[in-house]
Amino acid sequence: MSIWWSLHLRREAASVPLARRLLLGTMETAGVDEDIAYELSLALSEACANAVEHGGASDRRTDQYRVTAFLDGDMCRIEVADHGPGFPAPASPHPAETRRAAPVDTESGRGLHLIEALSDHARFRNRPGDGAVVSFDKILKWREDALLKVS
Repeated sequence: MSIWWSLHLRREAASVPLARRLLLGTMETAGVDEDIAYELSLALSEACANAVEHGGASDRRTDQYRVTAFLDGDMCRIEVADHGPGFPAPASPHPAETRRAAPVDTESGRGLHLIEALSDHARFRNRPGDGAVVSFDKILKWREDALLKVS
């Protein structure tokens, strides 16, 4: 079973619960375990809130962000891409390297740590000159009554 959807949302606070509800509805329909669905929806909310807050200036190109969700077999991948300035440069001399979340004791970056904690694998990367992408994966568990259960 595979499900894929993508949303182009305005960088407005009201878009965050819309994306979250669509993900929860997809997970419920597919038969994903409630705890897994909740963790993914919370991580998605954090990624969307980050895109709304930091995703760019208010011009036609940067007033929106994209959310894409893939359910493929027992895996879910979610990506949130914006057109903002991106993540700060890493301390590493390799600029293309995947960014890690900021230290927990800093004011910003806590949502990225939450995304890392709620997912099995998270990546934070910049698209040079075109914003940032937060993507995260989680292995799915299924309810006993799941209609679309893989195994």
